Amino acid sequence: MMKNIRQGKTVAVVQARLGSSRLPLKSLLCLRDLPVIDWVTRRLAQARRLDRIMVAVPDTELDRVLLEHLRRRGVPCLAGPENDVLARFCLAAAATDAALVVRVCADNPLIWGEAVDRLLAHYERTACDYAYNHIPRQNLWPDGLGAEVLSRELLDELEARAKQPSQREHCLNYIWDNAAAFRISTFDPEESWLRRPDLRLDLDRPEDFRRLALLPLRPEMDARAIVDAADAVDGVDAAKAAAAAD
Repeated sequence: MMKNIRQGKTVAVVQARLGSSRLPLKSLLCLRDLPVIDWVTRRLAQARRLDRIMVAVPDTELDRVLLEHLRRRGVPCLAGPENDVLARFCLAAAATDAALVVRVCADNPLIWGEAVDRLLAHYERTACDYAYNHIPRQNLWPDGLGAEVLSRELLDELEARAKQPSQREHCLNYIWDNAAAFRISTFDPEESWLRRPDLRLDLDRPEDFRRLALLPLRPEMDARAIVDAADAVDGVDAAKAAAAAD
């Protein structure tokens, strides 16, 4: 299947929730006095190729707290089905009249606007249906700086075709489950210092939060500063571990 890019908005849809079993309330946990969801939306807003950002949260009592937090900050947001994440994702795309949809996970507080811009440029010049650079899967990107992109037409097709619970809960799983039917594309960073598939910058478990909380982070930091900060802290931890072993 070939993508069909129609004229329209390029919209980033951020999937966020408070009910994670591995790290409850993580979207409102604070890194350097700033809630994680604010890290995501502020850093994502630096992407030049995005027309709009929408945060999609579950329609639960717990997540109403997150919805109200976003509204107080003037961040566009909506609530949709808790477990049918694909339906929630589609609601957000429809509400914003998106032509291209960028999927962003709220687990990535250090998302880099430049990585999103490079992803969109790659998608637009490549004969593909879906492109990504958020994880080091057949590429050399660090885990947690990028995103995923597909057309609204393809997203609507997934909504119609995805039937398995795993394909509804993980909204782009249908593509990977039927990879032979789609043109999937990724690419490597241009800079050698950024080719770091060993580096995890996502937030999934308590130990991930501890690791990121120890970094001297600022919301305006670029990827080079983040990589350098992570390497510096990892070097200190390695030295402490070696000293303890002695």
